[in-house]
Amino acid sequence: MSTDNDREELARVHYLPSHNGADTEVIEGELISDEEYALLTSQKAQALERYRGYRRDAVTVYKGVRYAATHDYTKTAGKTLMRHGSYVLGGAGVLAKRVWEAKTNSRYERLLRAAEVQGDWERLGEWEQRAEQAREHRHRRRMDWLDAPAKLVKAVVIGAASLIGFLFALGIVLAVASKDLGKILGPIEALLQLVQWIAWVVTVVWGPLVLAAPWVVVLALWNIGRRAGAAPSWLSTGGQRSGEGEPITPSIVVTALRDLGIAKLATAIKEMGDAGASMLGPIRLAGCGVEVDVTLPSGVTTEEVQRKRRKLAENLTRHEHEVFITIPQAARTVRLWIADSGALDEPIGPSPLVTDPDTTADLYTGRAPWGQDLRGDAAAIALLQRHLLITGLSNQGKTAALRALVLWLALDTSTEFRIADLKGVGDWRMFEGLATRLIQGPTDEHVIATTEMLEEGVAEMERRIAALEASGATDGVTREMARYPGSGFHPIFLVVDEAQVAFMCPAIGEDKRPYGGTKNTSRYFMAARKIHNQGRAVNVHLWQGTQDPTDQNLPKLVREGAHIRASLVVGTEEQARMALGDKAVNGGAAPHKLRQGADKGTVVVAGDGVPLPAGQASITIRTHFINGEDATEVAERAKTRRGTVITAEEGPEERDLLDDVAEVLGTEAAVKATDVAARLRELAPEHTDYRKLTAEGLAAWLASEGVVVKKVNGTLTVRARMIHAALADRDDD
Repeated sequence: MSTDNDREELARVHYLPSHNGADTEVIEGELISDEEYALLTSQKAQALERYRGYRRDAVTVYKGVRYAATHDYTKTAGKTLMRHGSYVLGGAGVLAKRVWEAKTNSRYERLLRAAEVQGDWERLGEWEQRAEQAREHRHRRRMDWLDAPAKLVKAVVIGAASLIGFLFALGIVLAVASKDLGKILGPIEALLQLVQWIAWVVTVVWGPLVLAAPWVVVLALWNIGRRAGAAPSWLSTGGQRSGEGEPITPSIVVTALRDLGIAKLATAIKEMGDAGASMLGPIRLAGCGVEVDVTLPSGVTTEEVQRKRRKLAENLTRHEHEVFITIPQAARTVRLWIADSGALDEPIGPSPLVTDPDTTADLYTGRAPWGQDLRGDAAAIALLQRHLLITGLSNQGKTAALRALVLWLALDTSTEFRIADLKGVGDWRMFEGLATRLIQGPTDEHVIATTEMLEEGVAEMERRIAALEASGATDGVTREMARYPGSGFHPIFLVVDEAQVAFMCPAIGEDKRPYGGTKNTSRYFMAARKIHNQGRAVNVHLWQGTQDPTDQNLPKLVREGAHIRASLVVGTEEQARMALGDKAVNGGAAPHKLRQGADKGTVVVAGDGVPLPAGQASITIRTHFINGEDATEVAERAKTRRGTVITAEEGPEERDLLDDVAEVLGTEAAVKATDVAARLRELAPEHTDYRKLTAEGLAAWLASEGVVVKKVNGTLTVRARMIHAALADRDDD
């Protein structure tokens, strides 16, 4: 039995009308909701449903159109159509400009304004004269057009009469020749038939010509616009910038300068018009690019252009690293070097040290092959009596660049090396047997040994200065003195790689003085300063390589003591100034603009000994890379040429020259200097200073100790009395 609640849960029943209780046919049906019933019986509900359908259709169409419009194929096709359309419009503009310039004096007016802006009064007068001549010629042509109709009618009448007379005479000749009077008018009839035939041909082809003429004009305008590059850059294909890789022309350079965002420069160029090219010198081929000097208008400084290097490069459709700005000697002038697109990403060839096994070196007369400049020319560097500093970020090729120079020096048999590698990963291992001292490691003990190596260099420098003074030489250390075996003035190179480790070392010696640091109490700092001050005069050189320069790991006095300063990529302009100095950076040197990783081995070099272009303060060199295997091979060749030396990690054995000379003299009163040198070699065969000692070298050395060696019968002779007197004086002191 159902309850009231059960009845409420049942569906609503709609009773169909019956016809007088007659039997009716049973109709099958289905249950529908109120909304479905309203759609069947209510016009309002049906209208709302139709509107919903329209909205769904509109959304579907919108999505389809948006998808089609934003599809890559549609974008490409649209850009293509717009690009070629812009060629036509641009070509029309170019053609109109050409016609206007041909019919008016606008070109001369721009040239006059340009000459006036440049202050070139001689050129201004010349252009004024040419403009007046052009105006006069144009006036004459216009006057000639006034007389042209009468002259044309007269010429037509005379020409027609002459032609008819000629044809009539020709007809008479034909009639006489053929004895037929009917041929007198034959040539005239032939001419009339020719005119009729030409008229028929023109009638036939006139229609197609009229139809084709507009398309020919459009095609011609399209070609002019395409050649002129009239399409905007955002319509270029494949995401490539318009004109990328194209040759550099004066108009491209002027446009790039105009769009730098320097108001005075843009205004001056606008007044010049196309004659802005008068700012430019000749565009010269320079290696893998071109070079051009730009004379800036009054009120525009070279620094303003330098600060806009990236924007200038982009305006020239180049990357920033492909444009270099330097300051030549001429006032208000910048020199632009613009590389061919992608040229600087191509590697340079191997070093001559690797490819030529017969390569030799002479420190006094030669230059070390280090790489290529941006022009693609070989870059060689003079190293005689020049301290060197090379710096840059880690893993950018600093050690390889420094080692390449030392490898070249190793081929000069007169040189001596004392090397400290404070990284200690084997980069300098091939100099075992070449260097008289080789320190490898980053610990405090290695820094202490490096500091002592520099202090020994200071002692050697002071000995040489005293010997040079005692010798009475007036021209300093000459090439003959330096290359003479055993003279005591041979070139010594103290090489410290990763020198920042020494400056940052916290170790303190027994004398309470720190080994590292940047103060006058620092032993490493003071030794470096002393060598920088006087070492070069007596062939004692200090070469340092360091990372990430700061005032803490590379003091100002040390970095400014280097004659040759080179920098790989660094992080900031401030570091570039530390590495190369303010003058070089102000002149356009920009190692902070190099690309880390991509420009590995590329150095910006400033200072003495570098073949700088005229008026420039620096040069960019892409150094040859000599890997470890090739470096070992070059080192072995050097050992074969000069002989193997005993390499020590500690300092050389300390010997007292006066004591040793007194010992080898024994009881003899006087001995030839050559014999004394031979006896010293026998006494201490491992001592480097005795190994190549000669009579002249011994005399100079003893002179620095206060002992004068004079000649007896033309031979340098050492007297025992002088040796003992010097020893006694030293004991008294």
